Amino acid sequence: MSAQEERDALTLPPALYDHALHLLRQSPDGVPPRRGFSLSQRPEPSEVPLSREEAQSAIREALNDLPDDSATLHRRFAPLGMGRRNMHLIRSAVANLPLPDDQREAARSLGRRLTRTGTTGPAVTAGLALLIRLGEPEDIPCLSVLGLFREFTLLAVDALDTLDRQRASVVWLAVYVRCDELRPLVRVLWTKDRQAICTELVAFPAEPRFLSTTVARRIAEASRLPALLDQHPSDTALLARAGRLLVRTGCSRDDPTDLLAYRDALTLYESVATRAGLLPPTLDNHATLLSLALDLSSGPGVLLDWPPGRRATLLESLGRLLAEPQWASLPDTDAGKADQRLRAGWIRRTGRQPFRRPASPGRLRVEVVAGDPVDREPVETRILLDGRPVVPAFFARGSAHSPDFLLDDGQLRAGSEPREVQLAEAYCTEGCCGALYVTIRRDGDQVVWENWRRPSTMPGSWEPAPELAAHRFDAEAYDTEITRAETDRSWSWPARTTARLIKAGLVQRPDLLSRWDAKRGWISSGFDDPDTTVVTFGYAPGLGSGKPDGIPLQFRWVVPDDGTPPEAQAAAALRRLADEDPKTYGQLCGGNRERAEELGFSWPDSA
Repeated sequence: MSAQEERDALTLPPALYDHALHLLRQSPDGVPPRRGFSLSQRPEPSEVPLSREEAQSAIREALNDLPDDSATLHRRFAPLGMGRRNMHLIRSAVANLPLPDDQREAARSLGRRLTRTGTTGPAVTAGLALLIRLGEPEDIPCLSVLGLFREFTLLAVDALDTLDRQRASVVWLAVYVRCDELRPLVRVLWTKDRQAICTELVAFPAEPRFLSTTVARRIAEASRLPALLDQHPSDTALLARAGRLLVRTGCSRDDPTDLLAYRDALTLYESVATRAGLLPPTLDNHATLLSLALDLSSGPGVLLDWPPGRRATLLESLGRLLAEPQWASLPDTDAGKADQRLRAGWIRRTGRQPFRRPASPGRLRVEVVAGDPVDREPVETRILLDGRPVVPAFFARGSAHSPDFLLDDGQLRAGSEPREVQLAEAYCTEGCCGALYVTIRRDGDQVVWENWRRPSTMPGSWEPAPELAAHRFDAEAYDTEITRAETDRSWSWPARTTARLIKAGLVQRPDLLSRWDAKRGWISSGFDDPDTTVVTFGYAPGLGSGKPDGIPLQFRWVVPDDGTPPEAQAAAALRRLADEDPKTYGQLCGGNRERAEELGFSWPDSA
């Protein structure tokens, strides 16, 4: 050992891997706490403020000629001021590091030494990044332990995903699941108590607030759900929960790439669909099976690597089951609670949609799909090209836009001038994760979709997104399909229809609001209560004349469904807007307190 190495051995703190093992042994029952462990209490070398470009250059210099041992990398990083805030840049640099075949074994060995003996975040990050590329099964225990440091979780899970998807998901859930309702399941997954896993899988509440697409997928992976179903073939509660997890994994409002990333998705679809007849006929089970059918018909499930004809076969089997009297009669029984009444109405409207074949199949199909209202799923305009859904295939960062925007406003019509149309926006915002655009133009007897715009990388990765090809359609068939989609209202319900008619009335007569210095905003059915119509509008002095004095305030008027026809409700709402200042019955919901008080309004506590 050199003098420098002796000094390093005396001055460096214990390895982070050893520290994680120590913390795990101290945890009650050896189960990591929610949010895992943190590096924040570990001393790090003083960081030197560097720009992103300077940091990238410094990292490349430190990694140039891979060192033979972790201490050398520590020494290289130290004078460069590499700290925890540079860890993502270290990962990126290692990911792009050229590794000829004759260097791969040495790089793998270095990655193992860094992960097992590294004492600083940057050094261990470099080791984890190497094992993402080069890891082998013997690395699973070390990766599982280091992944409990939340600063390393995503790196460790990325490495584990290739080696042991089940273990990767257990680590991910241990760190990222924080709600009390799911912690008992996380505990038994960590301790590998297979019998208790079945119990806890069906015990937690499976509401959307607990089950994002990623949480649902990771639970399915961590529990080895298809194998559990095979081991317990008569457990209908487990079967129903498997269907529910599959529905949530493919939820388009969240991240549909989770369904495509789930390696056992086909197997789980097979297990649930072929055993669906074992389920008791209830509204909840009907909703689960219908949601799965909608996904198999026009959602992300279409994009899985199905054997020829198998998806259609599963759809047909679900269609036959749900058409049986004991299932088909469910929506007409006394539904009881408000959520169940919502669900019953949705099943009546939507129940046969995924099982109907298009009257005239063509290259383009437009399906308006309303998701389960109890889950507050969106109403999407699903566009299928050659049978494949465009938004999850080309974008997958959010759901397709609603028919209010794409169909009611005629956005998909092909005119004489090219028009760029936004088909979907990221569930965060366009400014954060982008949107999907296409330019639509008429070219003689054809309609062309071209010049697609989307984020430059593929969802969930840094891989560059390839250019999308132009698509051409027979103009007559195209116009027929768009007209059919625009006029088909079978998916709608009274409050939604009322909203559409109010919006149409205000488009025709903007003076109904401008007379009150107000301007139309978002109008649709309520999110929290889909059986209400919500009318929003902005107000500022002078706004009606197009010369607002200052920033407008935002108001919200909720119109409950009174049971009369939507046409009558919309007409009554428009008359009230004509006769009464909507600021007197709408609720202030946006702007700021100072502006509200300046204009004589009380700022609501809930705003």
